[in-house]
Amino acid sequence: MTSVLYDAPGPRAKRRNVIFSVVFFVLLALVLWWVWRVMDDKGQLKWALWKPFTQSEAWTTYLLPGLGETLKAAALAMVIALPLGAVFGIARMSDHRWVRVPAGAVVEFFRAIPVLLLMLFANEFYARSTDVESADRPLYAVVTGLVLYNASVLAEVVRAGILALPKGQTEAAQAIGLRKSQTMTSILLPQAVTAMLPAIVSQLVVIVKDTALGGVMIGFTELLNARGTLAANYANVIPSFIVVAIMYIILNFLLTSFASWLEARLRRSKRSTGAVLGVEDVDELNAAEVPGSYGTGAEK
Repeated sequence: MTSVLYDAPGPRAKRRNVIFSVVFFVLLALVLWWVWRVMDDKGQLKWALWKPFTQSEAWTTYLLPGLGETLKAAALAMVIALPLGAVFGIARMSDHRWVRVPAGAVVEFFRAIPVLLLMLFANEFYARSTDVESADRPLYAVVTGLVLYNASVLAEVVRAGILALPKGQTEAAQAIGLRKSQTMTSILLPQAVTAMLPAIVSQLVVIVKDTALGGVMIGFTELLNARGTLAANYANVIPSFIVVAIMYIILNFLLTSFASWLEARLRRSKRSTGAVLGVEDVDELNAAEVPGSYGTGAEK
């Protein structure tokens, strides 16, 4: 079975794919075996190093509070960066130069600065120019840096998603008398959301991971920072890194899985007409047809 976009592999291609798959899994098994041997030789598989993760103290005192701070910072950054990025992305397409140019300058400026530098600058700003308490300052700095950087990136995602739509959508909206704001909110944005969703989710995953920068540089007690305290108390550096990495993988997998489910739901809803006609409705429509029109038997 073939299609325009994909040709089913033939017997030779199938054999080649099977060989590549076998070679890949063999190499993967060898790599895993080598990692296992190295860790075993270095004493990193001793039960004493992994035992703390079977006790509640390691989780309730270190890992779960750190995870909570990570989720708090990431959630705040997402809630602020998403609408802010949408506003700047739409502003960059404005017909008014006094709106388009400043919005473009802001987006390009913050997109060009590393997020770590933004966090460090925000931390110093809150320390020297505001009355934010020292205990809350790292959270404020991390959220500020994440918002400034990711909002600028999301602005470009929104702009690219809207510009990717066919121009006929805008022309049809103008033909029926919709204003530009109505066209954007009612026609363009709803259609662009589905196309933008994978890129938006990818950036949200980046937000979750970048919270670790605050823990390393400005003492924000997020998950990676809490891991350092746990490793210092239990002397299990490598196992703690592995456990925290698995926690990040699970967290980001849940986020991407939710986004995939949401994207599929949006696509199904757009394929549906949203209207269900009964027999009486069809009879009324048939009765309203103009006699003599094509497709009717009124004059036959």
